[in-house]
Amino acid sequence: MKRSLARLFTPALLAAAAPALAQPAAPPAPAQTPPKLIVVISVDQYSADLFAEYRTSYTGGLARLQQGVVFPKGYQSHAATETCPGHSTILTGNRPGHTGIIANEWIDQSVTREDKTVYCAEDPSVPGTTSSNYTVSNMRLKVPTLGTYMKNANPASRVISISGKDRAAVMMGGKAVDQIWWWAGRGFTSYKGTPLTPLVSQVNMAVDKMLDADRPAMDLPDFCKSVDRAVQVTPNLAVGNGRFARKGGDFKNFRASPEYDAAVLALGSKLVEEQKLGNGGATDLLILGLSANDYIGHTYGTRGAEMCIQQANLDQNLGQFFDMLDAAGIDYMVALTADHGGNDLPEREREQAITDAERSDPALAPRQANMMLQAKTSFKGDLILGGGPFGDFYLGKQLTPAQKATVLKEAVAYYRANRQVAAVFTKAELIAAPAPAGPPESWSLLTEAKASFDPERSGDFLVLLKPRVTPISDPDGGYVATHGSPWDYDRRVPILFWRKGMAHMEQPQGVETVDILPTIAAQIGLALPRTGIDGKCLDLDPGAASSCPAN
Repeated sequence: MKRSLARLFTPALLAAAAPALAQPAAPPAPAQTPPKLIVVISVDQYSADLFAEYRTSYTGGLARLQQGVVFPKGYQSHAATETCPGHSTILTGNRPGHTGIIANEWIDQSVTREDKTVYCAEDPSVPGTTSSNYTVSNMRLKVPTLGTYMKNANPASRVISISGKDRAAVMMGGKAVDQIWWWAGRGFTSYKGTPLTPLVSQVNMAVDKMLDADRPAMDLPDFCKSVDRAVQVTPNLAVGNGRFARKGGDFKNFRASPEYDAAVLALGSKLVEEQKLGNGGATDLLILGLSANDYIGHTYGTRGAEMCIQQANLDQNLGQFFDMLDAAGIDYMVALTADHGGNDLPEREREQAITDAERSDPALAPRQANMMLQAKTSFKGDLILGGGPFGDFYLGKQLTPAQKATVLKEAVAYYRANRQVAAVFTKAELIAAPAPAGPPESWSLLTEAKASFDPERSGDFLVLLKPRVTPISDPDGGYVATHGSPWDYDRRVPILFWRKGMAHMEQPQGVETVDILPTIAAQIGLALPRTGIDGKCLDLDPGAASSCPAN
């Protein structure tokens, strides 16, 4: 393990990340004293199943976090289990129906450009942009984040958000950040017009130097040997026994490797030093979005050697990061969770006797459905618009009210008749549905869909697929597995809290990621609005006392 980790944190990256002066570790702080630094970590596509599978093998940072307060049954409780909606819940205390972030992309037929798809973290009003070539913006997020509440309460609080993905940095950072950085293909960048600081340029050069060199295959830990087996996905593609070997200059495969998270942690480490986070008069907030897990899950699946090596390195890299904070003498608290879970590729699942695992029917794609609807109704043009075989679908803006009613009826019948479809809900049904309430594990599909529903942005109808139907018809395109379903393998994520001196507790009941904001607020004595927040404070005290404020 240490040999593979050394390949990740090369001397250049270590030099970029190392504190200038190490200090003795901070003593345990009294319970009533707020921590000086809050570190919020999202591990993209880190399902509760993945946590459960590897938690006994962790020996580094993830082992440390298990000594704190563990909620193994956390929920991204909504149906739209994608990256942008999930990240929007973590530090807002609100579900996607209230954050406005209903998906990674949605259709907005009112935009003037030809491309009517809107990316969740873009400004579509910028001339010449599209949903794939966009200007990053936080304008789509409708609610405040923890950083905003902290800076409103005390402007001396510093808020820094860093991620491998722009949407993760934006949705967790919100609209009141001192610095925000994400990986942009060849280095970290920020909002348009924000110049690179000397520090970020230094880290970018260190990463670039690392990527210029060939990377040999990573070591396979002993506990990974049982999953080290090739699975033939298509005649041209096999996964399951990879080692992340990479030729110099290969930036694409860098994302789908443990190196990606190492770069984010290196920048985070250096910013802690430069900005003296945790050493001021107010509590600071450092947000880290670790995205490698997601790219690895999409590219190789969640059960092979690739994901196992990723888990080993994620654990060790986090351990090094926490060691750095300890050496700097910072009193810090960590909250770690995920934006969603993920399901393995159906080819491997079928080899393991999960016989109903399959890829989606191409007939579910909007193009195929449109052809049927055009033939059925004799109407012209795009009668429905959507981004794939499931999720939100929109009726064509050019249709008259009567035509829309006809197309909606036929489209709903078409999708409900497909054997892979679990449910179809119309906009009217979602508007009429009651607000989510009760334990998230008990919710119906309609309740989960309601949690993701925004009447301004959601579609005219919503399609949900049955369990273990992977909405990738052709894996030769690059991704073999994905997420986005309303099922527990996508909804359930771990939620972990740790602070030096915190009493250990494991609470197995269902809680939500929207509970993270009020829980952290209670830890730092931050008053939140009495209304407008979906989450509730989680009691981190295992005894009769409560760490949450009295109602």
